[in-house]
Amino acid sequence: MAATAKGPLDGVRVLDLSRVWAGPHCTRILADLGAEVIHISGRRLVGRREVTRETAKVLGTYPDNDPGERHWNRNVLNNDMGRNKLDITLELNTERGVELFKRLVKISDIVIENYSPRVMPNLGINYSVLKAINPAIIYCSMPGYGPEGPFHHFVSYGTTIDPHSGLASRMGYPGEEPHMSGNAYPDPASGMFATGAIMTALFSRYRTGKGQHISLAQAESGTALTGEASLGYQLSGEVPPRIGNGHVRKAPHGAYPCKGDDKWVAISVGTEAQWTNFRDAIGEPGWAVDERYLTLEGRLQHQPELDGHVADWTRSRDAYDAMRLLQDAGIAAGVVVNADELMNDEHLNQRRFFWKFDHPEAGVQTHAGQPIRLSETPARHYRSAPTLGQHHPYVLGELLGLSDDEITDLEETGIIGYTPLVRE
Repeated sequence: MAATAKGPLDGVRVLDLSRVWAGPHCTRILADLGAEVIHISGRRLVGRREVTRETAKVLGTYPDNDPGERHWNRNVLNNDMGRNKLDITLELNTERGVELFKRLVKISDIVIENYSPRVMPNLGINYSVLKAINPAIIYCSMPGYGPEGPFHHFVSYGTTIDPHSGLASRMGYPGEEPHMSGNAYPDPASGMFATGAIMTALFSRYRTGKGQHISLAQAESGTALTGEASLGYQLSGEVPPRIGNGHVRKAPHGAYPCKGDDKWVAISVGTEAQWTNFRDAIGEPGWAVDERYLTLEGRLQHQPELDGHVADWTRSRDAYDAMRLLQDAGIAAGVVVNADELMNDEHLNQRRFFWKFDHPEAGVQTHAGQPIRLSETPARHYRSAPTLGQHHPYVLGELLGLSDDEITDLEETGIIGYTPLVRE
């Protein structure tokens, strides 16, 4: 059941209890790099799959916008996060479910979960318990706000962590309200921090033979990325204002409209030499030699008017033509690509960044590949996302040695299953 070609994490087994995006993003990276990731779903726990067919149409994205009869196996987010993984169901609120999980811990390397801090202790499988079973286990917990502090009991999502981390306060335009990121940014950021922490713990275990507990608060992952604003406040005592697409030391700086529907080019001009090159590249229009724009201080002070002039120049041009013209002049410029342009991008496709998976229920789908490129043990795509409970025979049968009759009994008693327990 392991990957056919060896990856850098070949032989590492991960028990993945995580849900939605933050934890699954981490374990997807580990799986892409060759780890055997076993995702464990609790059918009775409120989670990513506990939705009715009607709410599925709202909560998920599906091929051809059709949830199908088994929408839990067609959800695009689940299938994107689940690639290269195995899947079983296990009711951890039952004595038998916990017993089987502990047996898996004994033969595994990593456990990862992103529940609130109360869940694993309540189930009787917190780190101290699992460490006694397997002293070499690496246990990564990813609650929203950490295991202690006044917010430790809060249940969170990336969209609530976003404002709490300070990220939302940095997004928005002068004099307007803060904006939240469009993609719950703390989720993937937390996943990448977790990946690095797990890799570090694996290296430490290689040297010492000891596992350890990784406590990773998702809110702190977001806050760690606001360092410039936090440092600025410490130095000046002033809260940095929201400046939209502007920059405190560059002008013009922003995204400017181009020819066509919703087409844009991002431009950043920093030094005086770049400003001179920019003026030359756009044909030295009269406004460009206005005394208000002769210095960086002046350009920053009159940035709204300057942005208007630049937009007048870009609006009549194709975004790619404007980008190439400015780049040839040594100016940082890039097209703001949409989803269609991204999927058909010549550069990304030439580098074979996108991976195709043929899912048994969702069909052939194209996913973003793995940006980590290793020359000798590259990341790879070797298995489409599993259907719910697909790997009971391998995990429970081959790894734990249960007989077919015992696995059937687990299904009949509701410890495992192949459909979610939904509230119709």
